[in-house]
Amino acid sequence: MGASLRPPSQRASDQARLLREQLVAAAKSLQPLLAEHAAETERERRVADAGIEALRDAGLFRMLTPKRCGGYEIGARTWLDVVALIAESCGSTAWVLSLLTNAAWFAGMLDDHARKEIFDDDPDTRIAGVFAPSEDMRREDGGVRVSGKWFWASGSLHASWAMLGVLERDVQARVVDHWLGFVPMRELSIENTWYASGMKGTGSNCLVAEDLFIPAHRLMSLRQAIAGTIPNTHPDETLYRSACVPMMVLALLGPQLGLARAALQHTIAVAGRRNIPYTIYQREADSPAFQMQIAEAALQIDSAHLHAHRIADDIDAHAERGQRMDLTTRARARASAGYVGKLVTQAINTLISAYGAGAFADANPLQRIWRDANTAARHALVLPPVCEEIYGKALLGLDNNITPLI
Repeated sequence: MGASLRPPSQRASDQARLLREQLVAAAKSLQPLLAEHAAETERERRVADAGIEALRDAGLFRMLTPKRCGGYEIGARTWLDVVALIAESCGSTAWVLSLLTNAAWFAGMLDDHARKEIFDDDPDTRIAGVFAPSEDMRREDGGVRVSGKWFWASGSLHASWAMLGVLERDVQARVVDHWLGFVPMRELSIENTWYASGMKGTGSNCLVAEDLFIPAHRLMSLRQAIAGTIPNTHPDETLYRSACVPMMVLALLGPQLGLARAALQHTIAVAGRRNIPYTIYQREADSPAFQMQIAEAALQIDSAHLHAHRIADDIDAHAERGQRMDLTTRARARASAGYVGKLVTQAINTLISAYGAGAFADANPLQRIWRDANTAARHALVLPPVCEEIYGKALLGLDNNITPLI
């Protein structure tokens, strides 16, 4: 059957597969350059400009941007896998890529008026997002006026737009809604506050606004987004009907998967030329204990991938069918996301122990991987005790009373 005679669904599937192959190949091709600039990224506490330019030229900032705005509008699984490939070379760069593109996905939920403002001049527009809200807000004709500080805005030093959480309360101080407001970065200032032991290169600084007006068309209700009700009216743009909170937590997993793979690859690569001090083993690879540690870590990393891929596949399948993901599956996504971090950090700890104290030498990439992964795994959205309580309540049919973020 000729390509022109294929049903539209088949042609769309073929195009998605080809685009996935192109983006995966692009991410792999960038690995040497990003690895070369990883130390600079950490030292300067921001992704190296060469890395940002390479990501842009490869089209990776367009992954979740609407096709109508010049983007690729790819699915969750491809997004996750591309980010993980970038993380094999630099965790901070992958983190920034993932969070900037996740904010672009949120912008894709807006109506056409707002999307044109954000993307028309540049389909590679980078948006630094902070969900945690400021409460200094008042209503005005045509929008809201806000002031406040927003920690921690990853990639803010490379962004041209920001997505800010804003909490609205009524006169009795009851929460009316949690809004996401989109504003140009030129209307904000940045406080240089990101001094951390891990993910040092993410530039996750503080955004500051003083008496800033946000027009109504650039506000979106996070509550409604979670419920599946968004300003976007294009039924063919199924990506922007993906489950909201699962997409939020998935943004945190690609960097961790890539870091874990990098740690395993590095430990295996040197095992044939490193000895185990004070033993008979002139090669680590010959030690049964070392072999078992490698196997254990590899299995943990495989398990982390299975959990992350199930989240992504659930997101894509429900969005494609136009179905809202049920509560238990959404709760499982949060629990699985927390479990990914647990598996990744356990695996990297095992690899560090197998490698030995030399892993903590400044020149050894394992120490940076260890710090980056342990920092990423502690993000508030994926803390295992909270996520497992959410899932446990859902499994038992109990009311969730701890968070709306499911």
